[in-house]
Amino acid sequence: MDAVAIAQRVRAGELDPGEPLRDARERVARLDAQVRAFLTLNPEAEAEAEAVRRRVATGEALPLAGVPVAVKDNLATRGLATTCASGILEGFAPPYDATAVRRLRAAGAIIIGKTNLDEFAMGSSTEHSAFGPTRNPWDLKRVPGGSSGGSAAAVAAGYVPVALGSDTGGSVRQPAAFTGTLGFKPTYGRISRYGLVAFASSLDQVGTFARTVRDLARVSLVLMGHDPADATSLKAAPPALEPDPARARALTVGLVRETLEAGNTPGVLDAVDRFRERLEAEGVRFVEVELPSLRHALAAYYLVATAEASSNLARYDGVHYGRRVAAGDVLTLMERTRERGFGPEVKRRILMGTFALSSGYYDAYYGRALKVRRRIADEFAGAFREVDLLATPTTPTPAFPLGAKLDDPMEMYLSDVDTVAVNLAGLPALSLPAGFEEGLPLGIQLIAPALAEDRLFDLAALFEQVTEGAYQQTAPLDGR
Repeated sequence: MDAVAIAQRVRAGELDPGEPLRDARERVARLDAQVRAFLTLNPEAEAEAEAVRRRVATGEALPLAGVPVAVKDNLATRGLATTCASGILEGFAPPYDATAVRRLRAAGAIIIGKTNLDEFAMGSSTEHSAFGPTRNPWDLKRVPGGSSGGSAAAVAAGYVPVALGSDTGGSVRQPAAFTGTLGFKPTYGRISRYGLVAFASSLDQVGTFARTVRDLARVSLVLMGHDPADATSLKAAPPALEPDPARARALTVGLVRETLEAGNTPGVLDAVDRFRERLEAEGVRFVEVELPSLRHALAAYYLVATAEASSNLARYDGVHYGRRVAAGDVLTLMERTRERGFGPEVKRRILMGTFALSSGYYDAYYGRALKVRRRIADEFAGAFREVDLLATPTTPTPAFPLGAKLDDPMEMYLSDVDTVAVNLAGLPALSLPAGFEEGLPLGIQLIAPALAEDRLFDLAALFEQVTEGAYQQTAPLDGR
């Protein structure tokens, strides 16, 4: 059952909320030694199911009643370890819930556990974790993408119907493409960042994973809405996310020429062609558009993101919380704690960001990156005066083998070449499964104007309908 069906049956009294939880836990126990999607399982999950049972009995309307949900381990969960997959936070349990987690629980969802990620969400493969890599359920020798690879793998493996991730430069959409799941990043400010451990504050957003469009819409809508605890939270009313394939037939979609050039595998280009052909047959109009500044997006992103990371991660000093390495004075304590607590990729990005912000280099690097960011946003705005949505490959390749890019950071960063511009512009985007190459899933990315998330879900629903969900399968893990 998908999340919507579970919630319907629980509300109707046809299904006990403990049953989906038991099914999820049984599958995790049987299969996750291979996948390693989870870092921590929630020992209070049964108590949460009992609370949902009582709330349903009183007639409370719960849109996610009894739905087991996995949460990326950079979202605060009260009393449950939140490590960001880092040694510097090993064993840390926050005293509060992130707003996104609180809203899940208010809607009747049951948190089954916390999922693996690249340390502090810095990575594209979920190999940069202090607790070991997560593996792709479609091929256990390949990565699930990152940084939200644990959440993507949990949905792809059939543990849970929906999961939460975070998306700073593609960290929901890229693993969604690699694992054959749906991944959604909202307009910046649509979903509260309160309780999301900061990587790059002007880019970070909470995102969602699911196997069906209606599940993705249901869980995303639960999370949306203004939060006074987050200064960047929008006061705009949430959209009416009721996916309607009929509305999508009137849309005009722009294929972004710059993303269809060299670097894509033949399978990715074939998936784009088939996507266009299937939807054109339904009346959707396609045109080609140009966004010339996209060629600078990756460089601009890694300057902005690392600069903000340098500032945000200064709080991990061994004094306030988390790991502390003893020393005779405070300065040495901080140095030893950060040296032993942070992994190599986090250290690399802190150093890059500190350099970009340093005296004499600020204008040459960070200042110029902000100008490129503005230009990219302006080009997106210009394109949306001509089209309703934009479409690109989510990634230029299917999932790559474990270890293939660990020794070449630039090759790893290029995994996000199609996704980072969306975060720079603060736009909503969705990755949907759209094909296979040598048995590995491929994704198409849809991009909408700010606050126009409904268009993404309408077109995704139409594609799901005309393909009869052929690409939205649970990974064939059983029997391996």
